[in-house]
Amino acid sequence: MGRGKTELKRIENATSRQVTFSKRRSGLLKKAFELSVLCDAEVALIIFSPSGKLFEFSSSSSGTSRTIERYVTKSKAIAVAAETVEETNVKHMKEETAGELHKKIEVLEESRRRLLGESLDSCSLAELEQIERQFERSIRNIRARKSALFKEQINQLKEREKKLMRANTELRKKGEMAPWGQSVLPAAKPQALDMEVETSLFIGPPNETRAP
Repeated sequence: MGRGKTELKRIENATSRQVTFSKRRSGLLKKAFELSVLCDAEVALIIFSPSGKLFEFSSSSSGTSRTIERYVTKSKAIAVAAETVEETNVKHMKEETAGELHKKIEVLEESRRRLLGESLDSCSLAELEQIERQFERSIRNIRARKSALFKEQINQLKEREKKLMRANTELRKKGEMAPWGQSVLPAAKPQALDMEVETSLFIGPPNETRAP
């Protein structure tokens, strides 16, 4: 049977952890040296132990600092180049988008003029037939919309008629329930007459006044 896969996790025992660190560090430094010699590569390796001790390897005679400076310079150049490429791509996309929009606007303007009956001299027979079909579809849509509006108005009028008929029926019922000769409307309160009449009695022919 083959060996099972070893779980990679922190070694809890301090002594075992230090022994493993020493072995793996030596192996890593050896691999870095072999890579620089065999492939003529510039290699820099920096290791800090758990206690903070520094171990480093550099294939350059100037040490790891030269490789680090080279790395920083190269990283900045790559970042600037990537940013420049991104800006260029965005600019091209904007130009292409603006050009496409301009062409679409021109096509729409030409279609609008033709629908209004303008600029028809350059149209072919097929284009004129297409414009005619568009007009026919537009007229059908307009008529359908008008029919829908008429139906809506008729339904509204029918609803108003129903409401008026119900109100009339209720008024008739109230009139039938009232006594004969009595109005359905509330009776007005009689106004009291406050009048003084002065009378006098005299004897004699008309147009004659009685002596005092």
